[in-house]
Amino acid sequence: MTPPTPTPRGRLRNPWWIPPFLGRVPEGVESRHLSLLGAVAFALIFEEYDLAMITTVLKFIKEDFGVAEHDLPGYLGIVRLGAIPAIFLIPYADRIGRRRTFLLSIVASALATFATGFSWSIESFVVFQMIVRATFIAGVSVAYVLVAEEYPAEHRGWGMGVLAALGATGYGLEAGLFSQIEHLPYGWRSLYWIGAVPLLLLPIFRRTIPETKRFEQHQAENQPGTGLREALVDLAHLARSRRFLGLTICMMALGFAGVAAFQFTAYYTMDVLGWSPGRYATVLVVGGAFGIVGNVVAGSLGDRVGRRWVGASCLAGFPVFVALFYWGPGWAVPLTWVGFVFTSSGGRMILRAFSTELFDTEGRGAATGWMMLVEVVASAVGLFVLNYYSTTQGDLARLTPYLSLATLVAGVVLMGFPETRRRELDTI
Repeated sequence: MTPPTPTPRGRLRNPWWIPPFLGRVPEGVESRHLSLLGAVAFALIFEEYDLAMITTVLKFIKEDFGVAEHDLPGYLGIVRLGAIPAIFLIPYADRIGRRRTFLLSIVASALATFATGFSWSIESFVVFQMIVRATFIAGVSVAYVLVAEEYPAEHRGWGMGVLAALGATGYGLEAGLFSQIEHLPYGWRSLYWIGAVPLLLLPIFRRTIPETKRFEQHQAENQPGTGLREALVDLAHLARSRRFLGLTICMMALGFAGVAAFQFTAYYTMDVLGWSPGRYATVLVVGGAFGIVGNVVAGSLGDRVGRRWVGASCLAGFPVFVALFYWGPGWAVPLTWVGFVFTSSGGRMILRAFSTELFDTEGRGAATGWMMLVEVVASAVGLFVLNYYSTTQGDLARLTPYLSLATLVAGVVLMGFPETRRRELDTI
């Protein structure tokens, strides 16, 4: 295949879909890089949209299906355990290709999201959302591999940071629609039906998302098999390295600490503080817009001063803002929400960058997917811990900040990784 002729190296103008507050396109990023980034990010918006819903509609799910507060963490933990079957999906990104795996995950996730709107019990809701989690892990992990393998080394962090920030706008999209939940014809179910939009956009994604040149070259030279057994053997081989173990520990700590902290923000503000859905949605959108800049800031600083120090600083700051959010005065919640999102976004972005950079082409997709899977399973463990110790009204807000301290472990382990900034993937 003849590669496309690159555009002259230089600073491009920001396309309309990169808002000014995310900064300017760096010099050296080509138009083909932006085209790929835009298509993948647009697909991720709907992936993140679905994740946001299980947080915002929790109060309505609880009421419709008659679920007690102390049972909520248990059901949410089971939903996240639905990511476990992704272990059989993620290695295929290194076998059948990044592009095909990504497109298949988009279709499966959209179908499961649409089906969630027809849930008739809490058990059926959990089953549909478990499917969403498995396909989400496959899709998002491959999205970061697509960007990491195509972007120049000096701007790889920026590309992944913008991808994360744009994907996170799915939370804003969901929040805007959620603010009108009392006026939607079928309430929270309508929000899930909207999640089927990616099915209509599939022809666009197929046309604008190419296979990465690194994978094509690797496949031409090695001709790997496509069987599940070979894929799992490759994943097992990766697990022998210290880098793999270190990243696994980091993602376990982040999942255990992070999801529980985010999961109950809507429930806490509306059920405990008495906020209206509109007020919560406003804070979520406005504060989150500032907070998600942490993705781009962490990515850009990681390209300049190094991934390790940036990531460790974000992970160390996260528990502070979680404690202020749940234990501080109500008037401070909007301010602490910004720091909450900023440090979480920055720390997660750095760890995802490491998960794509520390492994070779033949195992990069499997390693990245494994790290996301570990994060999700660890988040389920965190929710089960909350479920076990939460026995009375108000325990969720009291206990959650203690779980957030786990990110300190991730920060310490992260400092032992090799520095990857401005290094080509093949030399790391």
